[in-house]
Amino acid sequence: MGTAAKFKVADFHCDALSKLQAEPDIDFNNDHRLDVTAERLAAGNVGLQVFAVYLSGTLGKPRFERILGQLELFRKRIICGEGLRWLRWKEETVVTSAPESAWAMLSLEGVDGLEGNLFYAELLFELGVRFLGITWNYANWAADGVLESRNGGFTEKGRQLIEWCNTSGMLLDVSHLSPAGFWELAERSTRPFIASHSNAAAVCGHPRNLSDEQIKAVIAMDGRIGLTFVPWFVRNGGGAKAEDLLKHIEHVCSLGGSRQLMFGSDFDGIDAWIEGLEHPGKYTELADLLLKHYPEDEVKGWLHGNAMRFLSTQLPSRVYL
Repeated sequence: MGTAAKFKVADFHCDALSKLQAEPDIDFNNDHRLDVTAERLAAGNVGLQVFAVYLSGTLGKPRFERILGQLELFRKRIICGEGLRWLRWKEETVVTSAPESAWAMLSLEGVDGLEGNLFYAELLFELGVRFLGITWNYANWAADGVLESRNGGFTEKGRQLIEWCNTSGMLLDVSHLSPAGFWELAERSTRPFIASHSNAAAVCGHPRNLSDEQIKAVIAMDGRIGLTFVPWFVRNGGGAKAEDLLKHIEHVCSLGGSRQLMFGSDFDGIDAWIEGLEHPGKYTELADLLLKHYPEDEVKGWLHGNAMRFLSTQLPSRVYL
């Protein structure tokens, strides 16, 4: 086994649950209709995969019951047998670095399906969800998304959601949030947040990427930025190769963010892929590429260590209950 193959990986965003909900006959173990499969996670030495609950508009109006449906898929199809273990508590991060361990977490991408009901948010926390992405690209009951032309911030109920998250231990994710919403959250939140799958706008000018000022704000609070593998977020015009990610790494590091950098692939949320990074089994090749350009300690941090250090301090403690 080469050096890179020994490096564990934490990936903070994939949309496999949406595909499993849309196509119930998909086999999570090895069905290549999925980017993320159990086989590919093992091949890429992915020690932590965050599974997003995303309610695609193609399946109808967002409802809480559809969120519950994806949670049940996660429990029955992802966390089963001797495969992935469910990471929910700060205390569990102590054992995640073990060579044989592989873990999964749950996030919500867009709070639309909570239907403006904070009790539903509390219930999701009790059911094991640990990250809330506030919006997808457009407006919902809590805030505006990044493609909403008015660029509004949070609603009053959205501000109540921020306060509840800060006190409960639910972590917040600003990928897809409007610029105005980002800055309002930065002002109101008492805890650091993440951008689970966003790149540097200075390198690729897509509106889903973060400005230098936003990157600096996340760095200052010791949040996390998960570089994503969406080709048109990596290189203007798309057609990206794995080497194009290095420009984003260089840029975030130039702003002081080496210890805040991680990855959030967006596998299964895309229908085009970076050449050489088509699925999580390719993470060992990414590690090889990174090791050609950067010190081993930094590469380990980007692939796994930075993410786990964040979780070890920011996840709620089991004594919460």
